Amino acid sequence: MGRWTLHLSVGLGVVAALLTCISAEENYCFASRGKTCSECLQTGIGCAYCPEETFKGPRCDLYKNILAHGCSAAAVISAKSSMMIEKNRAIDVNTQQSQVSPQQVSMTFLPGEAKLLDVKVFSPTKGPLDLYILMDFSNSMEDDLDNLKQMGNELAGLVKDLSDDHTIGFGKFVDKVIEPQTDMRPSKLKQPWPNSDAPFSFQNAIKLTSDVPAFIRKLQDERISGNLDAPEGGFDAILQAAVCGDKIGWRKYSTHLLVFSTESAFHYEADGVNVLSGILPRNDEKCHLDTDGKYTKATEQDYPSIPTLVRLLRKHNIIPIFAVTNHSYTYYNKLKEYFPIAEIGLLQEDSSNILQIMATAFKNIRSKMSINAEDKLKAFEAQFLNTSGEVAPYGAFNIQPGAIGEFQVRLQAHRMIGNDPVCSIPPADKNGTMQIKPTTFNTGVSLKASVLCPVCDCEKTPTRNADRCHGHGDLVCGKCQCHEGWQGAFCDCSAAASALDTNQCIGPGMKEPCSGRGDCMACGTCVCYNPDQFEGPYCQYDNTQCRRHSGFLCNDRGSCVMGQCACIEGWEGDACQCPKSNQTCLNSKLELCSGRGKCVCGRCECQDFGTEMSPTCEPNFQFQFGVCEATRACAQCKAWKTGEKKDQKECDKCPIKVVMVDELKEKEKVLDFCSFHDEDDDCTYDYTVETNKDPTVKNLWVEVLKKKDCPAGGLLWLLPLFLFLLLLLALLLLCCWKYCACCAACWQSCLALLPCCRRGRMVGFKEDEYLLRQSQLSSDYLDTPMVRTGPPKGTDVVRWKVTDNVHRGPNHPQALIKPNPEEMIQFPISLRLNRLFSENLSQPDSKESEQLRREVAENLNVAYRQIPGAQKVQQTSFRLQSNAGKRQDYTIMDSVLTAPRSSYQDIVKVTERNTQSGNFHDLKVVPGYYTVATDREAAGAVEFQEGVESVDVHVPLFVKEEDDDKKQLQVEARDVPLGIAKIGKRLVNITIIKEHATSIFSFLQPAYTYSRQDGMINIPISREIIEDGRTQVSYRTRDLTAKDNKDYMFADGDLSFGPGETQKKAPVRLLELGENDSLLEDKQVKQFVMVLSKPRQGAKLGRYPKTTVTITDKPEPSVMMFKKSTENFTTSDPSYIIPVVRTRNQDSSATVKWRTKKAQRFELSGPLKFGPGETEKNIVINPKSYPGSIQPETFQLELFDPSNNAAVGERRTTLVNVTEGALKSPEIAQMQQQGFINQKATSPGGHVPSPENLKAKATGPRNIRLNWDPAPGNPMGYKVKYWIYGDPEKDAEVLDVKTPQAELTNLYPYCDYEMRVCAYNAFGDGYDTDIVSCQTLEDVPGEPGRLAFNVISPTVTQLSWAEPAETNGNITAYEVIYTPIDDELKPVGAAKKVMIDNPKKRMMLIENLQSAQTYQYKVRAKNSVGWGPFRDASINLASQPARPLSIPIIPDIPIVDAEAGDEYDSYLMYSNDVLKSPTSSKTPSVTGDDYTMNGKWDQNFLFPGGSVTRNMSASSSPMSTLSSNYRGAGGSFTTESTTTYMSGPGSSHRQDVIGGGVHSSQVIMRKHSESRGYADENIRDSIVMGDISSKFPDLAPSGGFGYTGMQSSTQSQFSYSLSQVSRARTQPSDINEALYSLDRVLQDARFSPGVPETPSRLVFSALGPTALKVSWQEPHCEKDILGYCVLYQLLNGGETKRINVTNPAENSVVIHDLLPNHSYLFKVKAQSQEGWGPEREGVITIESAVDPKSPLSPVPGSPFTLSTPSAPGPLVFTALSPDSLQLSWEKPRKPNGDILGYVVTCEQLHGGGDVRSFQVNGDSAETSLTVPNLAENVPYKFKVQARTTQGFGPEREGIITIESQDGGALSQYNSQSMVRRDVFQMPTQVTTRTNVSHTMLDDPYFSDGMMMTTQHTETSGMVRRQVTREVVQRSVMGGATVTKKMFYET
Repeated sequence: MGRWTLHLSVGLGVVAALLTCISAEENYCFASRGKTCSECLQTGIGCAYCPEETFKGPRCDLYKNILAHGCSAAAVISAKSSMMIEKNRAIDVNTQQSQVSPQQVSMTFLPGEAKLLDVKVFSPTKGPLDLYILMDFSNSMEDDLDNLKQMGNELAGLVKDLSDDHTIGFGKFVDKVIEPQTDMRPSKLKQPWPNSDAPFSFQNAIKLTSDVPAFIRKLQDERISGNLDAPEGGFDAILQAAVCGDKIGWRKYSTHLLVFSTESAFHYEADGVNVLSGILPRNDEKCHLDTDGKYTKATEQDYPSIPTLVRLLRKHNIIPIFAVTNHSYTYYNKLKEYFPIAEIGLLQEDSSNILQIMATAFKNIRSKMSINAEDKLKAFEAQFLNTSGEVAPYGAFNIQPGAIGEFQVRLQAHRMIGNDPVCSIPPADKNGTMQIKPTTFNTGVSLKASVLCPVCDCEKTPTRNADRCHGHGDLVCGKCQCHEGWQGAFCDCSAAASALDTNQCIGPGMKEPCSGRGDCMACGTCVCYNPDQFEGPYCQYDNTQCRRHSGFLCNDRGSCVMGQCACIEGWEGDACQCPKSNQTCLNSKLELCSGRGKCVCGRCECQDFGTEMSPTCEPNFQFQFGVCEATRACAQCKAWKTGEKKDQKECDKCPIKVVMVDELKEKEKVLDFCSFHDEDDDCTYDYTVETNKDPTVKNLWVEVLKKKDCPAGGLLWLLPLFLFLLLLLALLLLCCWKYCACCAACWQSCLALLPCCRRGRMVGFKEDEYLLRQSQLSSDYLDTPMVRTGPPKGTDVVRWKVTDNVHRGPNHPQALIKPNPEEMIQFPISLRLNRLFSENLSQPDSKESEQLRREVAENLNVAYRQIPGAQKVQQTSFRLQSNAGKRQDYTIMDSVLTAPRSSYQDIVKVTERNTQSGNFHDLKVVPGYYTVATDREAAGAVEFQEGVESVDVHVPLFVKEEDDDKKQLQVEARDVPLGIAKIGKRLVNITIIKEHATSIFSFLQPAYTYSRQDGMINIPISREIIEDGRTQVSYRTRDLTAKDNKDYMFADGDLSFGPGETQKKAPVRLLELGENDSLLEDKQVKQFVMVLSKPRQGAKLGRYPKTTVTITDKPEPSVMMFKKSTENFTTSDPSYIIPVVRTRNQDSSATVKWRTKKAQRFELSGPLKFGPGETEKNIVINPKSYPGSIQPETFQLELFDPSNNAAVGERRTTLVNVTEGALKSPEIAQMQQQGFINQKATSPGGHVPSPENLKAKATGPRNIRLNWDPAPGNPMGYKVKYWIYGDPEKDAEVLDVKTPQAELTNLYPYCDYEMRVCAYNAFGDGYDTDIVSCQTLEDVPGEPGRLAFNVISPTVTQLSWAEPAETNGNITAYEVIYTPIDDELKPVGAAKKVMIDNPKKRMMLIENLQSAQTYQYKVRAKNSVGWGPFRDASINLASQPARPLSIPIIPDIPIVDAEAGDEYDSYLMYSNDVLKSPTSSKTPSVTGDDYTMNGKWDQNFLFPGGSVTRNMSASSSPMSTLSSNYRGAGGSFTTESTTTYMSGPGSSHRQDVIGGGVHSSQVIMRKHSESRGYADENIRDSIVMGDISSKFPDLAPSGGFGYTGMQSSTQSQFSYSLSQVSRARTQPSDINEALYSLDRVLQDARFSPGVPETPSRLVFSALGPTALKVSWQEPHCEKDILGYCVLYQLLNGGETKRINVTNPAENSVVIHDLLPNHSYLFKVKAQSQEGWGPEREGVITIESAVDPKSPLSPVPGSPFTLSTPSAPGPLVFTALSPDSLQLSWEKPRKPNGDILGYVVTCEQLHGGGDVRSFQVNGDSAETSLTVPNLAENVPYKFKVQARTTQGFGPEREGIITIESQDGGALSQYNSQSMVRRDVFQMPTQVTTRTNVSHTMLDDPYFSDGMMMTTQHTETSGMVRRQVTREVVQRSVMGGATVTKKMFYET
C-alpha cells in the first residue's frame, strides 16, 4: 500500500504539473525530465530547480510552478543572463561617412532567450564611393568599349554627382586561356581578332584612383580581345576584384560598387567546360594578381560558384551592378536574386546607356537599405525590427541620407538544434562575434554573443551516503542518487530482492503489471514497451487516446501528455479545439459578438432575441424575409394600432422599440428604410430600422414618421354604394350564364340519345409530323399541341410517351449496342406545383426561388428514397408552361434525379402515384401532369380541365452530338386513365435534320488555373468558322468547391461574334479570401465551372463545352508549345526556323528544352529561354553545319522538361518535312524566309499556283470532307494526296477531283490524317498547298485482344487481355462477364459482371470459382461512342496445370471474389501485396492458336507488317519458369527440366530463320555419403544451359558449362558451379538447384526457422456500409500454423481492436462495427510454435451516403463502395528509349490536404547504384515524369509519394524493366566486368558426364531471341558469379533447342 501511495503521489504531482501547463505553448522544463539541477537550468529560459529535500512536486519546472508546488522562494535555483554595451560613441553627423551606434556589445543568453538591442545608423548625403567598372573584352564588345571611351567626361560628371569623395577603377576580362574556351593556335593567341590584344582571363587595368582625368587617359589605350565559346569567365574576374582589396584599391569606409558589363552568359563551377580542359581543382578564393594586375591561376583552378561569390562580395561589402544586354538579361536577373543587395540594368547593344544604368542603380541601392547579421552563429537567430516593433521585410528600411535612422535587433538563442540541446553543440557554434550592419555600410555593431550553460553549485558538494538515502546513495541538490543495486526515490529498495515481485507494478484499480503495456522491473519500476505512446508510473496513459476534434488528436494543435491534451500557444479546450483569440467573434465594427453574446471557443453564443442572428450576433433579418417585412406588423400595431397584430396582447410581444419622429434619418445611416400601405385607412406610412444603441437591449430601434401619406377625401361615402351595385350586377350575370349552360347541356344530351347524332369526347395530337432543323432549335424540348373534341365538360388526363431514334432498324449497329442497366444516368423530372408562378421564381438567386428549391429537394428526396441507388435531386428550376389550360399560371418544377438506368419504370410509377395523390410527401402538386425522361425515352401525362380544348405536351428531343444526320422521334398518346375521352390521332413523328454547323464554339482547354492575385480573369472562347457570318453563344458560371460572392463573382452573358472573329473572352472577377476564412476554413482546392450554351445562327458546341477553373494562391504557369504542328522546308533552304510560342503568365522568365528525333544527320538538343514579356522564340537549325549531303527527310522536334513555373502545351511536337528544292540565291532565300516572296507564285513554267484556304473537317468515323478556294487560272482538276500521320508522303493515296472539294472515305476511325492539294493543267501538276491535318471521329471499339489465363489453382485464375486492335477512340472502360456453362455452352448459373473503369488495367484475378466447372469469359471495351463487341473464351481450370501464384506488378489490379456479389465495387485488393513466387509461369494459356512466345505476344501477330516497338517488362524473374518433376525415395531424387536457348551472332537487321538445331546434354551426378529425403517444397530446379563459350569466352574456362545452383533451407544457402572435371569435397553438403537468384534466398533467410512468413495478401470485400470481410492467404511456414491475429484501428488513431482466429483452417473474418467513410488500418499475422510472424498491412475505407444530421449513420439502402487511401494512382510506364522512360500517375482521390507536388524515388530492385530522387511540383489530375540514364534489362523499383500541406502521403510502388530489342545487344557484354564474387566449399566427389550435339545457326537475327540468366563459372575452387542480361524474344520462326537431364543418386 505504501508503494501505491508513493506512485499515486508521484502520478498526481505529474498530472498537477501537466494541468498548470496545459495552455502553454510547451512546458519544456517539465517535459525535459531533467535528471540533475544543471540539466534542468540548461533546458531553457525560465527553468528553475527546487533542491529542498522534502519537496514533493517535480523538481524541474517553470519558476512560478515551482513556487506553486510549495518550494520556498529562497531555495529555488535559477540562472540569469547578462548584457553590456562596451563601446558607444555618439554619431557625428558632420563626419561624412557611415556610422552606427553602439559600436560594441556583449550579451549572454540562456537557451531559448531573446533580447532586443536598439541601434542607430547614419548614412551621409554624399559619402565616400569606390566605383570599379569590370567590362567584358570579348570581340563582340568592341563598340561598347569605344562608346565608354567617348563618354569619359560624362563618366567624370556622374561620379562627381554621386559623391564628393570618390575613386574610380577599371578591370577587364575574357576567359581562361585554354581549350575549349580559347583558340590556342599561335596566331590566335597573339591576336585573336584584327587590332586586338592577346586573350587573357582577368586584368586589373586601372587601379581605383581619385584622378578622374588620368583614368580617362588610361582608358583610351585599352584594346579589345577575344575567345571561342559564348559564355565568359566573368566569375573569375569578380572574385579577384573582391579578394584583392589592396591591389584593386578598395577603401575601408567607402561604399563599394562593382559595375559588371557584358552581353554574354557566364561560366561557373563544375559547369562541365573545365572537365574538357582538364581543370579540376576548386577555386581557393585567394588573390592571384601579378605586378601587371593579371590573374595567374586561371588555368589551374575552376571558376567560383555562385554561393562563393555571394559570400565573398558580402564579406568585402561590394555591391554588384549588372549592366547586361538583352541576350543574357534573364541569366543575370536570376543571378541578382542571390545577392543581399544588387541591381541590374538592360544595356543597349552598344552600351550607350551604361551611365544611366549606373545612376539609376545607385539611386535604387540607396533607397533599398537592409540589415544583415554577418558571421551569425549556428545557435542564434536574428530578426530586424522597424521603429514600430514589426519585423521589416528585406529592403524596407527607409533611412534617408543625411539623417539618423533607428532599428532594433532581436537576437534569440535556440533551445534545441535539431534534436540536441543547444548546450551540447560545439563551443564555436554558440560563442562568437557577429557583425550587425546595413548592406551598404562598411561599419557595423560588433556583437559578442554566447549561450550560457549554467552549472549548479549544489552538485559540487554532494552529501555522501546520506541518511535520507538510507545510506545507499548520495544526496545531491535535494535528490538521492542511489548506489548500484539500489533503487527508489530514497534508495530504500534493493533491486535484487524485489526483482520477482510484480505486484509493486500494479496500481490502484489495475489488473496487470504496468497496465499490460510494459515490463515490471525491480522496485516497482515500469519500463513501457513504447515510451512514445505509453507513459506514467504504471504505463497507464496512452498518448493516442486523448480527446479528438474533427478526427485529429488534440485538434492537431497540441500534444497528448499523461492522457490529457497540452495545447500550443493560442489554443485551449480539452481537445485544443478553442482559439484563445477572439478575432473570429468581432463584427465589422470590431465589437465582440456585437455586444449581444459571448465568445465561446472562437464562436459567438448569441442571446435569444427572437430572430435570426449573424455569426457575430448581428440581427440577420435579411436571412429570413428582409428587415422591413420582419418588422412591418409590429411597427404598424405599435405606431397606429392597426394591422394583423392590433390586438394589444399580440403587439406587446413584438421585439422592437418604436419612437414617433417628425423626420426620418437618411437611408444610408440606418439598417433599412421601410414604406407600407395601411389597409385600415388606405394611407402609406414610413419608418426606419436600426440596431439598438444599447447593446444590452434586445429590441430593435424603429423610428416612425408621424405623418402618413393619405389620398384626398370627399367622395369616400359613395364607395360603399358603388360596391353594392357592382356586386348586384355580377350576381345577375352569373344567374344568366348558369341558365344558358344548363339549357345547352340538356340540348346536347338529347341529341346524343339519337343514333345518328351520338358522339363522345376525342383527344389526340393536332399534327401528324414536325420537321425541325437542329441549328434552328432554341430548346431541347418541343411543345406539341394535343386537342380535345366533343363536349369539353369534365376532366381528361392523357398519358403519353416518346421514343428516340425510331428510324433505326433492329439491326442498326447502334441499336445492337444494349445499354448497361446498372449505368448511373440522369432522369429529368417535371411536375406542376400547386402554387402560382411569380416573377421571383424565374430568378434562380432570389430568396423565394431558393426556399422553394430547398422545399422541393427535401420532399422529392423522401419520395424517391425507395428507388435503389437513387441520389439526391439536383438542378431544380421553375418555369411557366404555355397553353396549359386553366393551369398555365401555375409553377412547373424541373429537376434531375440520378439513378441506375434500370430503375426507369420504377421512377415512372413512383412519380405517377404521388402525382395522382396530389402530394410528394409534404409538397403539394397538381394531379394530372408529370414528365419523366431518360436519354432515349420519356413518359408523362397532361390534363384537360373542364372547358379546355387544347394543351401542349412538353416533348424532350434528346439532341445529342452523336445523333444521325436525320433522326426521327415518335410521340404516342397511350391511354386516358382519368376521364371518358377516347384517343383519336395517337401518333406524331418528329424529324430533326442535323445540318452542319456554321460555327463551332469551344473553350481552348478543359481546365484553367488562375491565381487570386490576378483579380479579373478572362477565359478565352474560340470559334471555328465553317461558314462565316454573325453568331452568338451564351456562357454561365456554376459553383463547385468555389462559392459565388466568396471566391468569385457569378458571371453570365452572351458573346456576339462578327464576321471573321474567332476568339473572345469571358470575364470573371476572383475575390480575395477574408480574414475569417483564412482562420477557420480548411485549405480546400477552390474550383468553379464555366459552361457554354445556346449557340445561335446555326452554330453548335465543340470539344470543350465547359471548362473547370481552379483558383490557387500561386500564379498560373506559362504554357509553351510549337506554333504549328507541321513545318515545311526544302533542301535548298539555308536554315530551318521553327517558332515556339508562349501563352499565360508572360511576365516572368521561363525555360523549356528541345531536341530532334529521327533526323538522319544530326541529333540536336538545347534550351529555349523566354525573357519577361517574350511570347515567341525560334529554334534555328543550320543543316549545312552537319556532315553529309542534305537529303529530303522527315524528322520531329520535341519540347520537354519545362522550368518549374512553366508547362508544355498541346503541341509538344512538330513534324519537320524537308523536300527537294531548287537552289536559290542567298538574297531570295532570305526574303522567302522572311515571308516577302511566295515561291509558289513566282516559279516559272506555266504551272498552276497552289490552291488557297485548304480546310479539312471530319464528317464521320471514316470520312473527311475537304474544301478549298479554286486555284487561279483554269486548272483541269485537282489532286488530293492523303496519308496517315507518321507515314511517308510517298505512300499517300491520290484522289482526282474536278471541283474544289473532295470527300475522303474508307478511312480508319479516330486516326490522324495529313492532306495536301495541288491543281494541274496541261503543263502538269502545280504547286502543293501546305499540309493540313485532321482526325476522323470516334467509332465503337473492336474486340479486345485474345484472352489469356494464368491458372493459379482450380478455383483461381488470372485473366488478362490485350487492347483492341482497333480502339477507334480512347478506351474508357472494360466489362468482364463470366458465366458457368455446360458442355453445350449453355449457362448453368448466374452471369457475373465486373466493370473496370481504368483502361490501363487490362487484367484481373478471379477467386472462389466453382471447382471443375467450365466458365465462359467475355470481355468488351468502351469508348466515348459506346461498347464494342465481346471477345469470349471458355476454360475449365481443373483441366489446366496448376501454377504457383504470380501476378506481374501492376498496381491495384482488380481481384474479384466470385462469392461476394454482383456489384461493380464490392471488391478491392492491393496487388502490391501479392508475393511474387520465383516459380511463376510466364507462358499463359492462350485461347485459340498460340500467338505467344515465351509469354510475350508475337509482334507479327499483334502488328502484322508493322514496326516493332520497345517493350516494357514488369516481371522480376530473369528467366522462363521451368516445371520440375521430383521423384524421390530415401535419398534419391530425379529432376528433369527443359528450356529453350537460342544462339547466333547478333545483328540489328531482321531476317527470317531458315533452319534450326538441337543442343542437348545429360549430366549425371552421384553423391556418396548420407541418405536423406527431400520434400518437394524444399527443392526448386531450373538450369539454363548453352554453348556460351562462343559468345562469352571469359565465362567458360576449359570448355565447361556454367550452372546456377541454390539451396533454400533453414541451415545454409550456397551456390556452386560444375565443370567437366572432378572436385574434392571438403565437407558434406546437399546439392539442390533452384531457379531463382541468390538474393532471393538470402532475403528468405531473414526469418527464424519455423516462424510463419507474411500472409501473402489481404482481400477486402464490402458486406455493407459498416461490415467488411477480410481474407488472407495462408503464409509459408515450416511448422504448423496455430492461428492468426487480426488487428484494426482507425487510420487517424484510436483504440486498437484485436480478433484472434484459433482455427488455422479459417483465413477470413467478418467485422461489423466499422464507421462509414472512415479509413481503417488492418494488420494480419500468423502464429506457430516458434512465435508470431511479420504482419501484412492494408488500409481501406467503406464509402457510403450518410445522414447529414448523423454523419456516422449510413442511409438505409444507399450504395456502398470500397476505396483506397491517399496514395497516388497506378503507375504507368512508357519506354522512350533504351535508357529512359516516362512515368505517369493519377492524382490521389482523397489527399490529406492540398497537394504541393510529389517525391519520386528510383532504385535498382536487386541493389546496386544510387537511389535517385526527383521532385515534381503541381497537382494536375495526371502527372508525368521523364526518368533518364537507366540501364536495359535491369529491374527498377519506383516509389511515388504525394507531398501535401499536411505532410507526405503513402507511397505507390511499381517495378519495371526496359528490355532490349537490339539484335547485337549481347556483344557489348563480352568484356563486362564481374559484379560479385562468391567463394564456396565444393563437394568432395562429383562426377559429371556431358554429351553435346549442337548445330549453330548463322542467321544474323537469331541472337534477338537469346535468353541469358545468372551464370556461374568455376576455376580452382573459386566461383565467380556473372550477371548478364535478358533479351526480349521477338518473331523467331525456328531455333536451337537445349535439352538437359540431370540424375542424382545416393
